Amino acid sequence: MLNLEQLAAFVSVVELGSFTAAADRAGVTQPAVSLQIKLLEQRLGVRLIERAGRRAQPSPAGAELLPHARRIIGECAATLEAMAPYKDGAAGRVRIGSGGTASIHLLPRAIAAAKKRMSGLEITVKIGNTDEILRDIEANALDLAVVTLPASGRSLEVEPFYEDELLAVAPRGSDMPEGGPDAAFLQQKVMMLYDGGNTRETTDGWFADAGLKAEPVMEFGSVEAIKELVAAGLGWSILPSLALRRDRAGYLATSPVKPRLVRQLGIVMRRDKHLTRGLREVVKCLREFKA
Repeated sequence: MLNLEQLAAFVSVVELGSFTAAADRAGVTQPAVSLQIKLLEQRLGVRLIERAGRRAQPSPAGAELLPHARRIIGECAATLEAMAPYKDGAAGRVRIGSGGTASIHLLPRAIAAAKKRMSGLEITVKIGNTDEILRDIEANALDLAVVTLPASGRSLEVEPFYEDELLAVAPRGSDMPEGGPDAAFLQQKVMMLYDGGNTRETTDGWFADAGLKAEPVMEFGSVEAIKELVAAGLGWSILPSLALRRDRAGYLATSPVKPRLVRQLGIVMRRDKHLTRGLREVVKCLREFKA
């Protein structure tokens, strides 16, 4: 019989290209991983891993074994999941990574919908920047990510699922140009912009398309902080409409900008991710989300 831990060690070494990285993922020592690979090679009677410079890669036999090993590991995970409810009543766990705005204004409703369908589902959420979240997805430290696109990675599957319009935001009572403010109009205002990843790149690109450069007097990593400052009359901003659905009792004036500005939110998972029932329910609820 094949040993599941040995197969898992082999898959990790191939995916990460390193015995050390595979050991870090599994939380064991590098010699322990090396021993697992050696025992598996002895069991099968073939060499499975070769070195190309500093990178470990599968031999021809290893490349042949890889899809079988992944399938075996996936089926074992599915078996354990199927038995878990009978063992202790737990229905599963989903680990989600996301940015700040989606975690506040989108995920709670999607999570509530998923737990309504599957009451025993355990869901954890990690907040971080897009690069950090995607690294955790690739390392299988998270099951699913909700991030502002673009997002890419050789082992990742990306699905756009929600279009979020970016709006001009001003203190209550501010005069908005008919049809919405353009880049030239906003450049003349005291601007406070979100200092964060793809959303900021989208905003900067909108100004650049008009031949202008955004010149914010203040930059923040929190959309909620910017909303409070705008409400206090300290300036204007451009923020995701998702974060403006529940305005502070009308303390903000909002308007689409001209031309229209949107960002895409996407669901990101590993291509080889085993879709447990809990994970399927969360993905379904995200796809059904309407602000």
